[in-house]
Amino acid sequence: MTYSIKTFEELTTIELYEILRLRAAVFVVEQNCVYQDLDDQDQHAVHIIGRKDQNIIAYTRIFDQESAMEYASIGRVIVSKSERQLGYGHDLVKTSIQEIYRRFGSKTIKISAQKHLEAFYEQHGFLAIGKEYLEDGIPHIGMLIPFVV
Repeated sequence: MTYSIKTFEELTTIELYEILRLRAAVFVVEQNCVYQDLDDQDQHAVHIIGRKDQNIIAYTRIFDQESAMEYASIGRVIVSKSERQLGYGHDLVKTSIQEIYRRFGSKTIKISAQKHLEAFYEQHGFLAIGKEYLEDGIPHIGMLIPFVV
């Protein structure tokens, strides 16, 4: 898999369409969850796009702490259903963490993880914080990688 990392302004219309199609396929159709994916945050994000054979099969968006929340964050973590179990998710999260540090500096990173993926994110240094909660009807847990001075 190869990665491209782009701001919203750098995305082509074709890339944006493919990203939104993948997000809808996973978060709306596969997870049977009706929610507002277009949340006015894409314009402030840095988009990490994973391609295999020219097709977008993996994606995240990252934010600096000033953009969306009090911490840097990773969101909309996706690997297409047909490409899961091949290690791409781990590579995608690792790339996202590295890009946050490269682009924004060393800082705490916070995510809102689907509860069933807690152990997956723990493998990347995330620690669960707080209690489980529902987000769009799906159990989630807050997790972070603390910034250590």
